[in-house]
Amino acid sequence: MASFMAHVSFNILKPPYLCHIKPGSNYFNFCREVTNHNQTTFTCITGRRHWNKPKPSTITSSAANKPSPSSEISSTAKIRSEVLSPFRSVRMFFYLAFIASGALGGLIATTQLIAALNNPSRAAEVTEILKGLGIDIGAVSIFAFLYSREDNAKKAQLAKLSREESLSNLKLRVAESRIVPLGSLRGAARLVICAGPSPFILESFRQSEPFTQSLLERGVLVVPFATDGNLPTFEFDESEEMKEPTVRSKRLWQLAPVYVTEWSSWLDEQKKLAGISPESPVYLSLRLDGRVRGSGVGYPPWNAFVAQLPPVKGMWSGLLDGMDGRVL
Repeated sequence: MASFMAHVSFNILKPPYLCHIKPGSNYFNFCREVTNHNQTTFTCITGRRHWNKPKPSTITSSAANKPSPSSEISSTAKIRSEVLSPFRSVRMFFYLAFIASGALGGLIATTQLIAALNNPSRAAEVTEILKGLGIDIGAVSIFAFLYSREDNAKKAQLAKLSREESLSNLKLRVAESRIVPLGSLRGAARLVICAGPSPFILESFRQSEPFTQSLLERGVLVVPFATDGNLPTFEFDESEEMKEPTVRSKRLWQLAPVYVTEWSSWLDEQKKLAGISPESPVYLSLRLDGRVRGSGVGYPPWNAFVAQLPPVKGMWSGLLDGMDGRVL
């Protein structure tokens, strides 16, 4: 399709306009004969044709209706890494300084050794020079090892924090019309993610019933994720005498994951890193700060959660907020 772009507007369809297109050229002319007071003039406008080439169309579909999060290390993860290990950068700086100092000393010792070997009068100095060169090489090797170990620990920590950051960006439905990122529950709840087929979710629900009240007192909320796509239906006793336990059970299991593709991708990555079969049902227990405190294959140990986690209310709420267990 040809399109014409000009600062002059006119009707191309009405005569007496004349159009002339040069063969093999992208330019064309419009001319009009104008008669005014017995004088005839011609008005011409030159234009250029712009041909819009059709572009191939690409249809991209996503079950999650949402782009996947970037696999790059976020600035938030880097800041958290610095907070968790504030002196790591200082140590790495000094390691590099000692490596540079040792390398420079080794270079000087090497030149002195060459000069001593070429000069018989300095033969007695060779032993001392070799001793100094050995110390320099040993220092460089030790500090290079320490730097490498520190750098590997930093990369591992950043990778772990990046995965936790990706986890915090996954979405949860907390009400019929309210969807929030998992990270918004930091400091408010200890989440337990149950991921597996629908029968696994239902059995986990059944095993948690005796500990419902104790789990809620410790701020535990469960996120059931059915990996087989069959949403489990929890059966609650709606009788009058079981009204309170039913309300507590609904509250414990009130969360639901949304954007299933994103959840599946994140879980598959964790299973691959842990060397677990993709079909294995797993659980993950999060601390109040959103970091992973425990995980495993099979059903969550509800009784262990009750025994290990402090209540979030009462006289111990402020004192034991950090007693969530070590970070994996």
